[in-house]
Amino acid sequence: MVFGLDQPLVTDGGGSIAPLTIGFETYGALNSARSNAILLCHALTGDQYAASVHPVTGKPGWWDVLVGPGLPFDTDRFFVICSNVVGGCMGTTGPASINLATGRAYGLDFPVVTIRDMVRAQAMLIDRLGIDTLFCVAGGSMGGMQVLQWAASYPERVFAAMPIAAAARHSSQNIAFHEVGRQAVMADPDWRGGRYLDEGVRPEKGLAVARMSAHITYLSEQALQRKFGRKLQARAAPTFSFDADFQIESYLRHQGLAFVERFDANSYLFVTRACDYFDLAADYGGSLARAFTGAKTRFCVISFTSDWLYPTSASRAIVHALNAGGASVSFVEIASDKGHDAFLLYEPDFFATTRGFLESAARARAIAPVTARRS
Repeated sequence: MVFGLDQPLVTDGGGSIAPLTIGFETYGALNSARSNAILLCHALTGDQYAASVHPVTGKPGWWDVLVGPGLPFDTDRFFVICSNVVGGCMGTTGPASINLATGRAYGLDFPVVTIRDMVRAQAMLIDRLGIDTLFCVAGGSMGGMQVLQWAASYPERVFAAMPIAAAARHSSQNIAFHEVGRQAVMADPDWRGGRYLDEGVRPEKGLAVARMSAHITYLSEQALQRKFGRKLQARAAPTFSFDADFQIESYLRHQGLAFVERFDANSYLFVTRACDYFDLAADYGGSLARAFTGAKTRFCVISFTSDWLYPTSASRAIVHALNAGGASVSFVEIASDKGHDAFLLYEPDFFATTRGFLESAARARAIAPVTARRS
């Protein structure tokens, strides 16, 4: 979807992005009442391929366990939309896009964007699709931040909201992890001050290290110990070198190398910065409850017991604010040892919670159930 020079996205930082292209995928069909649209908001390094094969990696969509016929986000019943965030690198305008003013990639000339800017761009897309009110906005991690921003910025347009494994503000610890990743990218000689595309190189080593560092935060100690422990990688004894002796070392190196094939280094800087700036309460005089006062949106807040990146305490703070604001909210803490990434995996209780909430909300909005499945 392309928005021309006459429809710029004006950012919180005072920048302007025009023209603006938004890459998105849809699943299912919009009903005649245009009441069954669900917007999925992706996490930090996700993209619009929630339930379709990724064109770069060839891997299944990041939420294919939840999105599809007969699944909680039932594409026989709902019209599911997922767009790449502004500042991303999978079809939506970002730092790797061409700046018409210079004829070369934006690089660091791209405006620093916020979660609110991402949501503004999504609202432009939803408007263009002719949808007034979204049945549900759902997402985990950075996607959960977008869900909260949608509910605060456009309460009249969101019937139901599912912020998952998220927080209403980025903690100092999370900012610290992001800064380590950004510094790894910028320390790579091939970063070239952000002009690597002009010079035909890529800061692959720095971006890979950034991914390795971040990936640790997505897992739990229990999951790492269960999967890897101190097992050696394809050898009977240590090499007494700095080779990848341990399986966990090999795993992290693989994650780093795979990541650089599908993600732009400058986009990594911009999306991590957007998370860092997120502090919803600060926009409402320091009171998170004010962000949701009078909200008619139905909320389901979900956390996971072993998530230490966005712990349950962060979700409880959201729930308390919603209660104080008089919103309708349910809260579920899922027992899981898979860490933050549990929201991307098949967890029976998470699966059931998502299905139950959407089913209840669909009944309240009179979205007809599917009477016959596709053969």
